[in-house]
Amino acid sequence: MAITKVKKQEVIAKLHDAVTDAASVVFVHFKGLTMEDTSAMRRSLKGDGVQYLVAKKTLIRHALADKGYKGAMPELPGEIAIAWSKEDPTLAARNVYEHGKKHKDALTIVGGIYENEYQDAVAMNAIATIPPLPVLRGMFVNVLNSPIQGLVIALNQIAEKAA
Repeated sequence: MAITKVKKQEVIAKLHDAVTDAASVVFVHFKGLTMEDTSAMRRSLKGDGVQYLVAKKTLIRHALADKGYKGAMPELPGEIAIAWSKEDPTLAARNVYEHGKKHKDALTIVGGIYENEYQDAVAMNAIATIPPLPVLRGMFVNVLNSPIQGLVIALNQIAEKAA
């Protein structure tokens, strides 16, 4: 089904605005998802603050052409959607990755844009496995706390032996 020139311009404008405000963008290949699965995924993504838009590849390329991203745009096979988040640069990739695990072979990350640079599928999947910022902060605190805790335990044992 062909879309009108006006509709194409609207989609390009929406894509352009999306990537302008986005912390990162994920290119998602989807095939064979049921309408129920797609609707549930969209609701889940939206609830987490991730936007999801299906668009023609030519319109995506057109919207991204003047952005000046480094590198080369990854290959976009089949039906493509983009997912993005305005806050956390790993959120969109992480959420799409999780949904991809539920829908094997029906939903895959084929690339994206991270830190103003095009990334391939391998890089975006690696980004998707980075824990959320609060978890990273907790891990960092544990790393800092561990030597202090060990010192306190050792000093306590020395004090008990001396007593």
